[in-house]
Amino acid sequence: MSQEWPTASEWLASNREGGLVVAAMPISEHAVTSSAAYDRAPGEIRTRLAKLSSFHGERGIDLRDVAVVDRGDSGAPPTLDALLTIVIGGHNAVTFHSLSAAGDLAGWGLLTLDAHHDVRSYRPGAVGNGSPVRALIDAGLPGSNVVQIGIHGFSNAAADRQWCLDQGVTVLGPHDIDQVSAQLDRLAQRCDRIYVDRDIDVLDRAFAPGCPGARPGGITPRQLFDAAFIAGAHGSVAAADIVEVDPTSDVAHITTDAAALTLLNLAAGFSTRQ
Repeated sequence: MSQEWPTASEWLASNREGGLVVAAMPISEHAVTSSAAYDRAPGEIRTRLAKLSSFHGERGIDLRDVAVVDRGDSGAPPTLDALLTIVIGGHNAVTFHSLSAAGDLAGWGLLTLDAHHDVRSYRPGAVGNGSPVRALIDAGLPGSNVVQIGIHGFSNAAADRQWCLDQGVTVLGPHDIDQVSAQLDRLAQRCDRIYVDRDIDVLDRAFAPGCPGARPGGITPRQLFDAAFIAGAHGSVAAADIVEVDPTSDVAHITTDAAALTLLNLAAGFSTRQ
């Protein structure tokens, strides 16, 4: 790494075994917004990491001290066998593909940071970004093991909300973002492992112009990064994803930078695990 400016991209490329794995699934098929280029997000996020330092100055954490393996891009879901696997999408169907491939879902918990419920109907074999949560519950994930934080007003159908409540899903709004730690602890009491889905459209539209589903009224980047740090530090969180970025509609790299910084904050949180 450069001694004058050690970058986050150099850290990610260091490829040292130590329990943290980064993988990418650049998928875009079956998207609600079919014109969005979600498949280009992993490459753009890696490019932006070259503009960011490996040092978290606010917390005094240098990621050069954190061993990481980058498994690159694949259309197949990664194996969730590391202490923490971070999956870069692609759109939100990454959540379904990654978690459903992990085997028996009964012992898993799912925390989503998302503007949407993602429980639309779907065709078998064609799960898109509008239905990963519904597909996971259909596949055996207990609804009572699902917590959704950041659900926006006027962005979901009433029937979708009712379906979630009928399944026992905990539904919280953007104003409840400070409950991430408490909700992870609650899930950890009943689940063996937790998957955290970070749909970047949970951000206010001003901070996520490259997310087709983002609207005014979402959370701030600082709230997203703090939540990422908390999840990375939590010993029961075995996997997390970063999804729903379309770099072709971004403005001044605002959204891709937010996604890249979410990745780095997850890693920084992971560094604090004992």
